[in-house]
Amino acid sequence: MIGASWGGLAALRVLIGGLPAAFRLPIAIVQHRHRNSEALLARFLQEQTQLQVCEIEDKALVEPGKVFVAPANYHVLVEQGHFSLSTEAPVRFSRPSIDVALTSAADAYGHRAVGIVLTGSNADGAEGLRRIADAGGMSIVQDPSTAEAPTMPRAALQRVPTARVFPIDRIAEFLAALPAANRAAQPQ
Repeated sequence: MIGASWGGLAALRVLIGGLPAAFRLPIAIVQHRHRNSEALLARFLQEQTQLQVCEIEDKALVEPGKVFVAPANYHVLVEQGHFSLSTEAPVRFSRPSIDVALTSAADAYGHRAVGIVLTGSNADGAEGLRRIADAGGMSIVQDPSTAEAPTMPRAALQRVPTARVFPIDRIAEFLAALPAANRAAQPQ
């Protein structure tokens, strides 16, 4: 699960563009954007990768080797094996909320969840990343010195000081080296 806000387009282009075509982990992206945005983010990211990119639909299956993008004006909830969409009130003035998505990923997948907080100008994602860390999952934060807006990664590091920290151009390399990234997800 990846969360981004201000400066996220450039960061996501680098991260998603750096993943190999054989990458098997499912990736979900929550990018803050205007509530009336069209599905342009998914199209933009599809131009950066050979992986299949799609906008999340309610009850969509979590499938390996795909990049899922949160639709504008919906919270994304990760459940065991699928996504759900919600129109509950914005959190920290955002819908979709990174905290909502990361928290639900921690609840659904526990120690198997991976949370990544990228560039942004608020603290959304810090609490959700803490939940992933508390569940034994992996927490990754973009090095604030490489972020267009360092507030969000700094807030995440305050909540999860043990998170792995990488410059944006090294996160894809780290993810691709994970053992599960090179094989289909095993049911547990």
